[in-house]
Amino acid sequence: MARSDKAEAGTVLVTGAAGCIGAWVVAERVKAGLPVHIFDLSDDRRRLHLLLDVEAAASVPWTAGDIADFDAVERVVGESGAAAIVHLAALQVPFCRADPVAGAKVNVVGQVNVLEAARRAGIRHVVYASSVAALPIAGEARPSTLYGVFKQADEGAAEIYWRDWGVASVGLRPHTVYGPGRDQGLTSAPTKAMVAAAAGLPFTIPFTGPLQFQYARDAARQFLACAEAAVEGAPVLDLGGPLVTVAEIVAAIRAEIPAAEIACEGDPLPFPAEADGGPLDALIGDIGRTSLAEGVCASIAGFRDLLARGLVSAG
Repeated sequence: MARSDKAEAGTVLVTGAAGCIGAWVVAERVKAGLPVHIFDLSDDRRRLHLLLDVEAAASVPWTAGDIADFDAVERVVGESGAAAIVHLAALQVPFCRADPVAGAKVNVVGQVNVLEAARRAGIRHVVYASSVAALPIAGEARPSTLYGVFKQADEGAAEIYWRDWGVASVGLRPHTVYGPGRDQGLTSAPTKAMVAAAAGLPFTIPFTGPLQFQYARDAARQFLACAEAAVEGAPVLDLGGPLVTVAEIVAAIRAEIPAAEIACEGDPLPFPAEADGGPLDALIGDIGRTSLAEGVCASIAGFRDLLARGLVSAG
């Protein structure tokens, strides 16, 4: 993989870092001793506290602001001295359904604001989160959710910014990310099941079928590797990862906690079960993907510790 020394050693601006993948991205930078700056709607470090001690989490520069406010976005890009942007600010499926206007502002206007701020600042390392939800399921012409439609628009905007102004970017499509910090969104249910099992409580995952299961730390490392890559164009790449069924996830949880009362029921998720991670590996190399057994084991061990310290709850 071709890397930019400036992008690797310079400040990475992370939008939406109060969320799951964002918190992991920040934690990876902090643990590596590399500069990072957060831009999020509020100064909520709760998920960072799951991954870093209080002092380390407090040391990260954090600017509170609205991703839909272009002036605020342009200002933080300049003030942070960003060499790269990892754009993760978004409203997920349930929130877009509940408030479509807010979903469009955050997910579509926010994307354009980041691309435009990068264009004006001359930043050539932009990585943003699309989603497998941007892909239509078999037999359909378009994504099946507003969130998916918004993410498809983000991919199109990135392509136009490359064609018209030479703003290079990489869009990454996660599927079902899990692990500490994954506590909201449609695909957070397997993680909630692990928390419940660690707490000795029952939980039913409200969907079944196959999906690609992606450990949050792996996803964060893939986003950061793309932020360091020298990219021409605006490729959109899938994270890849092991294809498993929800029943296999339930079995993996029970392998760690045999008495766990975890079940699954319902229809499969409303987007494709699997996407090819090969092109991403070709760009950044194989950074190593955590297996189902390893990821579930690490997550449950982490949740036991976090429950004991009162940092998460199963309620």
